[in-house]
Amino acid sequence: MDVQAWTFLIVGVTFALYIGIAIASRARSTGEFYVAGKGVSPLANGMATAADWMSAASFISMAGIIAFAGMDGSVYLMGWTGGYVLLALLLAPYLRKFGKFTVPDFMGDRYYSQLARIVAVVCAIFISFTYIAGQMRGVGVVFSRFLEVDINLGVVIGMGLVFFYAVLGGMKGITYTQVAQYCILIFAYTIPAFFLAFMVTGNPIPQLALGG
Repeated sequence: MDVQAWTFLIVGVTFALYIGIAIASRARSTGEFYVAGKGVSPLANGMATAADWMSAASFISMAGIIAFAGMDGSVYLMGWTGGYVLLALLLAPYLRKFGKFTVPDFMGDRYYSQLARIVAVVCAIFISFTYIAGQMRGVGVVFSRFLEVDINLGVVIGMGLVFFYAVLGGMKGITYTQVAQYCILIFAYTIPAFFLAFMVTGNPIPQLALGG
């Protein structure tokens, strides 16, 4: 088979994997839809969170801006990573403690204010739209490159796939598809790094030769 046929095969298998995970882990209650029934292990949660960080915005855009801007581009990397740490330390534990599913619910109950709830809704919509716009653009770029389709059609394909497993599986389906994505991305990150290191230094893990 030629490269294009292999590409369609791999993408098709990936789609089937995501859809299969969504069907197998479909939500059967509100708790499963919003918080995966609180039955996801810490390891799986960590892998899913890491996959969120290693998304299209990081894998394509962040790498591109650092390659283009050099060290100045690392400012975006630190802000990107720092935001995840702040959310994990300052917000996520209290959502669980209060038993709330969304940030607006938490803010409204925590500060006994409907205004705080509305402000949180507006902020969540603005931040989510900004984030998703970049992600979907990245999806469109990837699909247009590998499937040889128009970038707008690539965005539609990506949105359809995400909509399917998000609506069907809820947080449980999203978590386990993110775990699968984590495994794929870790492979995609590390294998080229090993080959590049071997080409430059003759050692796939040059750090091990430090001081030798």
